This record gives sequence, C-alpha cells and structure tokens, in this order.
Amino acid sequence: MDGRERPRRPAILDNKDAELIWGDSDPALASEAAHSTANAVLYGPSHLAEDERLAERVGAIIDAEGLDEIAGLWSRSPATTLPGALWRLYLVRAWLERDPETITMRFRAGTAQTGPGETTSDGEPRDAVAAPQPPVLDERLAQLFGGTSETELADVLEQAAAFLRVLSDGAASDPRWHTHDDAAAGPVTRRPHALAATADELDAAASRARARRLD
Repeated sequence: MDGRERPRRPAILDNKDAELIWGDSDPALASEAAHSTANAVLYGPSHLAEDERLAERVGAIIDAEGLDEIAGLWSRSPATTLPGALWRLYLVRAWLERDPETITMRFRAGTAQTGPGETTSDGEPRDAVAAPQPPVLDERLAQLFGGTSETELADVLEQAAAFLRVLSDGAASDPRWHTHDDAAAGPVTRRPHALAATADELDAAASRARARRLD
C-alpha cells in the first residue's frame, strides 16, 4: 500500500463491507473480519484475501484514516494466527512511537547485560537473530504494514521477538509495557513478564509463517 496518495475524504463503506469489518456482535463474523483484513493489509487482493473488493476497501480506509481502525479487529485473535501476530506487532510499533526515550534506555540497558553467546536474564540462550535498534525496527514495521511477503513477515516477527527480549533484560523490575490506553492492549502488554511472553509468541508465529501455516 506504499506509494498511494492519501484521499482527501475518508473512504465510505457500503453496508456489506461494514458488516464484515465491524461485525463484532458475532464471534464468527469478527474472526472472519480479523483474518480477511489481516490478509488484505499484508498481501493485498492477490494473496489470501478472497474478496478483492474488500482488500481494496481496507486499503482505502488505511490511506484515509490510518491503521488503528483495522488493527482493533485483530486484538482478540490467538497469538499464532496472522491477525494475532499483527496485533502484537502493531502494539510494538505503537509503543515505539509513543515512548521512544524509555525504549531506547531499556534497549541500551538490555544490550549491556548480555553479549553474544551469553544468556538472557531468564537463563535462556541469546537469540540467534540480532535485535535491531529501535529506529530500525520501527522502519521495518512501517514497511511491513505497507505490504509484504510471508518470508519477510517471518523475518520481522523474529526480529521483534529478539528486540522484546533485549528490552526484557533491560527492564527486569517492570517487565510490562504500555502502548496506548485502549483496554484491548492489556492482555498483551500488562500480563506478568509480558515482554518475554510476547517474544515467545512472536517466535512461534514466525515459525508458522516460515512453514506457510500462519493464517
């Protein structure tokens, strides 16, 4: 979706599209909307999104109003599904944008604690994937939400997992993280040891993406 000009007015959905995208009262419909929009955001109409018109409408909504409206649909999806993984990446990016100073401080503290071949604060081996610096991860996440491939998605999921583990090392006294005031973020960001737990979920999602089983 990169390269599109921003429309002057918000996109208007017809009733059918609106029911699919915001059908929260029906869990099955909400799940369908989460998966359809996740596929549309990442892959566009030529991949897994069955309704090409919906993919185009989702793109128009994002261009007009940003990603927030669509991302909210993903918040109740399991971690090892495509919308669940995208929800976690969305929260990471929201945190990077909201509190870059805290993240930079924790990242520096975490990288100072553990070197290559050493272990994390939980006694686990350091990730084979190098954790990107905060601005680098922010840029990669921005590119990801502009459209990607399954291989690139797996790479970013692994990088985000490594990044969160470094932050966890640098924030042992407060392993929680906060992205915005939306209560939907709470189950991911405010649970005990949230940084490490979310890193594990992102790694699991990356494994499924590499096996083409993240849907």
